[in-house]
Amino acid sequence: MKKTPIICFGQQPNGFFPKRYLYAKIETARKLQKEIGGKIIFFYHDSDADYRETITILIDPKTKEEVRLNFTQGNKIQKKYSPLYIKSIDANWQDEIARKLPRFMGKNLIDIFTSVKEKTVADFCLSMYKKLGLLDGIEIVRSSDRNFREKAIDLENYFADVEYEGQMVRVELYEGKLRLHEGGGKYFNIPSPEKIEKWQKNPNRDNRFSWMQSVLHCTHYITGLGEGNYLKKQDFPEVTFVNRDIIDNSEYAYVSEV
Repeated sequence: MKKTPIICFGQQPNGFFPKRYLYAKIETARKLQKEIGGKIIFFYHDSDADYRETITILIDPKTKEEVRLNFTQGNKIQKKYSPLYIKSIDANWQDEIARKLPRFMGKNLIDIFTSVKEKTVADFCLSMYKKLGLLDGIEIVRSSDRNFREKAIDLENYFADVEYEGQMVRVELYEGKLRLHEGGGKYFNIPSPEKIEKWQKNPNRDNRFSWMQSVLHCTHYITGLGEGNYLKKQDFPEVTFVNRDIIDNSEYAYVSEV
């Protein structure tokens, strides 16, 4: 019996307005679905901690000036080290950003932005993508989901969500110790809890796909341009890899009027 297609693509939260390359992944998945049927799954990798992932680049249509905006957090530890599904948003951030948006877009998009009430970075981004209509009919699976982590394969090399100085942070297991990246190639170790449970663990870049695939069992996967260079596709003969469509200004925010 022919297997029903499962078309997947993955992405970290990547801006309160999504980057254009995420839009390209979504559209590539939809085109493929029209050809072969099946369902689409968005693997939302909200376990990442890098606050740079959510930089939103907007272009002033009159001056062509490039402006970079991002979320703000209440403390430095959370900003640098907490996973995106936990990073809280400063209480004044949304109002401050809303005052800056009229130079970049129309009222409809600003109204969508101000209607979002989620309090963490990952939740806010996901709500925006939904309200923009980008994820209609697409199943969403989050890497932070405890049930997903429990179902996935065991990880020998991993990151883990543990408490540090009153905050939940994403630490890397390295040579048997837990470490945080200070920047500039420097790391520092933190105390390890007596036991790290499976639901606290999440993968590094090299084992992310196999970890995801152990639960989702996708038949087709939409790859980003960089992603296609490091994925060991030969290890997954059951998967058809499809490059996302090329899109211009791929790092800029997708702000098409709705």
